[in-house]
Amino acid sequence: MTVILWLVAWCTMTTQATPPTAKRIPTERSHHGDAVVDEYAWLAEKNDPDTIAYLKAENSFTEARTADQADLRETIFNEIKARTKETDLSVPVRKGAYWYYTRTVEGQQYGIHCRRAVAEGEVAPPPTDDGSPLDGEIVLLDGNVEAGDSEFFALGTFDVSPDGNLVAYSVDLAGDERFTLRVKDLRTGVVLADEVRNVFYGSAWSADASTLFYLTVDEAWRPHQVWRHTIGAPAADDVMVLAETDERFFVGIELSRSEAFLLIDIHSKVTSEVHVIPASQPTQAPRLIAPRRQGVEYQVEHDGIDRFLVLHNDGAEDFALAWTPVDPPGQWHDVIAHSPGTRLLGVDAFSGHVVVSLRREGLTGLRVLPAGGEPFDLVFQEPLYSVGLHANPEYDTSSIRLRYASLVTPDSVYDYDLHTGEMVLRKQKPVLGGFDPEHYEQHREWAQAPDGTRVPISIVSRRGTPRDGSAPAVIYGYGSYEASMDPWFSIARLSLVDRGFVFAVAHVRGGGEMGRRWYEDGKLLAKMNTFTDFVACADHLVKTGWTSPERLVARGGSAGGLLMGAVANQAAQAFEGIVAEVPFVDVLNTVLDPSLPLTVTEWEEWGNPLESADVYGYIKSYAPYENVAPIAYPAILALGSLNDTRVLFHEPAKWIARLRAVAPDGDFLLKTEMGAGHGGPSGRYDAWKEEAFIAAWIISQAGVSAS
Repeated sequence: MTVILWLVAWCTMTTQATPPTAKRIPTERSHHGDAVVDEYAWLAEKNDPDTIAYLKAENSFTEARTADQADLRETIFNEIKARTKETDLSVPVRKGAYWYYTRTVEGQQYGIHCRRAVAEGEVAPPPTDDGSPLDGEIVLLDGNVEAGDSEFFALGTFDVSPDGNLVAYSVDLAGDERFTLRVKDLRTGVVLADEVRNVFYGSAWSADASTLFYLTVDEAWRPHQVWRHTIGAPAADDVMVLAETDERFFVGIELSRSEAFLLIDIHSKVTSEVHVIPASQPTQAPRLIAPRRQGVEYQVEHDGIDRFLVLHNDGAEDFALAWTPVDPPGQWHDVIAHSPGTRLLGVDAFSGHVVVSLRREGLTGLRVLPAGGEPFDLVFQEPLYSVGLHANPEYDTSSIRLRYASLVTPDSVYDYDLHTGEMVLRKQKPVLGGFDPEHYEQHREWAQAPDGTRVPISIVSRRGTPRDGSAPAVIYGYGSYEASMDPWFSIARLSLVDRGFVFAVAHVRGGGEMGRRWYEDGKLLAKMNTFTDFVACADHLVKTGWTSPERLVARGGSAGGLLMGAVANQAAQAFEGIVAEVPFVDVLNTVLDPSLPLTVTEWEEWGNPLESADVYGYIKSYAPYENVAPIAYPAILALGSLNDTRVLFHEPAKWIARLRAVAPDGDFLLKTEMGAGHGGPSGRYDAWKEEAFIAAWIISQAGVSAS
C-alpha cells in the first residue's frame, strides 16, 4: 500500500508524464479447459485501501496529463452554460385540477418540481417563456434542498397520488441506485413518518391513495419483489405482494393511465408476463394476464372498461397489437396484425383513442387509432428525427402531447388536437447565443458491412463542411439491448460542430433502429456484427470524405464502451482516439460470475459461458480485456464511477492497467468519479464540466485548434 500512496502524492505534485503502475497479482481462472491468469483482479476490491489509492493516483495522473487542456475545458463549459437558459420551466402538464411542471434556476444544480391550480376556463398550459415561477405556484419538491451537501442526488420515483394530496418520492445520495422512499402530504407540506430504505425505481398508488406499492432488489441488484405499504403504518408491517425467484427476471410496477389497475410487469431479456390488481382493491391478490412462455414478450395497457390491449411478439417478430377481456383475460384478438419491418414499440390508451409508438425504416413514429375512426400516422418533414409521446397523464383527453427533436432541431413539445388535426408547438428548448438551425445540415448515409448488410449512419455538421477528408469527426455507437440511438439534439455538441467537427451516429446491429431482427443479428453468437458494423461506418466516413483516420475519434458508453474496447483491438488504425464511458470491457469475467449484479439476467443477451464452451470461446474472442495486444492503439480515455452498480468501476480500471502493461507506448487515461454512479455526475453544472472535459480531450486528439 505504501507504494500506491506514494504514487498519489507524486502525481498530485507533478505534471510529469509517467503513469501509475498497477501491481500485478496473478489470479487464475479455469473454464472449459482454458486456464487464464488475471493480474488485475485485485482492483475489484472496492473496500481495499490499495484500490482507492490506485484510482486516486490515476485521477491525479489524468489531471496532470490533460493540464494543458484546462483553459479549453473552461471555455467549453462556459459555451455550454452561455447557450443554456439556466432559469427555465418545462411545459406544464395537466393532471386533474393542477398543472405540473419542473423549474430550473440559474446557479442551482437540480430541478424544482412544482404545480399550480388550473384556472377556471383554462384549457391550454400557461406560458413559460420567461422562466419565472407561475402565479400561485406550489413547490412539491426542490432537488437542491433534498441534495443538501451531497455530491450526488437522483430521484428514483416522483409519484403524485390520484387524488393529488400526496407525493411519493425516493432519493439516492450516493449513485448506487439504492433509494430511500418517503411520502409528503401536499396539503400541509409535511413529510410523513412513512419511510422505506433500499427500494428500487418506481412506485404505484391505489385508487384511494391509502396504499403505496414499491419494489426491492436482491443482492444482485435485481428488482424481484413487490411490496404493499399502508400510509401511516410502520414499514415493518409492509406486505410482500409478489416475489420473482427466477434470477433472469426483473419486476416492475405502475398504475394504468385509466387508474383502474396496477400493472406488475415481470420480464427477462426475451420473455415476459403481466399481473394486474384492481386499484380500488389493493389487497386483492395479483391476477395473471397470460403465463410466461420462453421467447414471448408482451405488455399490457387498460383500454376502456372491459378490455386490455396486449402488445406482443407471439408469432410476430416485429410485434402485433391485440386485445383480451378484462374479466377474465383469455384469447388475444388482433387489433394491428404483424407487419414485418414495422416494429411496434408501445401502446398508450386514452378514453377516445389509442396511440401506438412504432419504428419503420430507421425512424420512430406515432400511429393514432381513434375510437370509431380510421387509424393514421402523424407525419413529420425532416429526413431525420426522433418522435415519441411526452407526458400524457390524463385518460380523458382529446389531445396528444408529444416530444420531437432532430440533430438540428432542439427538443420540442407539441400538442396534437384529435378534433382539428392541428399540431401546436408548446415549447422548443431555448438555445441562446444566436443559434440558427439553418447553419447546420443533417444526413442519413449507409455503410456496407463485411457481410453486405447496409448500416445506417446519422450525420450532422456545419453547413458547407468540406468533404475532402480534412474535417475532424466523432463517431458514436452503442449496439446492444435493442436500444436505439435515435437522432437527438445536444447543446454541448455545438462546441464540437462549431469547431468544424462532423458528428456521426453509427446505428449498428444489436440496437433496435431497424427492427427486432436488427437486434437479434447483433447479440449472442452474432455479437461480432456490432463491432464490424461500427468499423464499416468509420470506414464509410473516410471513404466518402467526411474525415480521415487521423482526425476521427470514436465514443461510446456502457455496452457502447464494450464496443469501443472491441474496435480498439480489432481496428486500432481506424481511429485517432477513443472515449469509453463506464465501459463494459471486462465482459467475460463479469458474465462468468453469477454473484455480480445483473450477470444472470445478462446471459440472454451475451450467452452463458459457464454452460457452453462455444459461448465461452466466442465471448473470449471479442472481450476487450482478454484481447489487449502489443499493437499501436489510438489514444484512449476511459471514464468510470466508483458507485456504479451496472458496470462496476473495476472494469475500466483493469482494462487501462492491462493496456499500459501490454502496449506500454500507448496514451491511456483513466478518470474515475469517486462519488457517482452509472450516469456520472448528477448535477447539471457538474455534468457540463464532465462533458467539457471529454470534448477538450477529443479536440486535442483530433488536432483541432484549442480556440
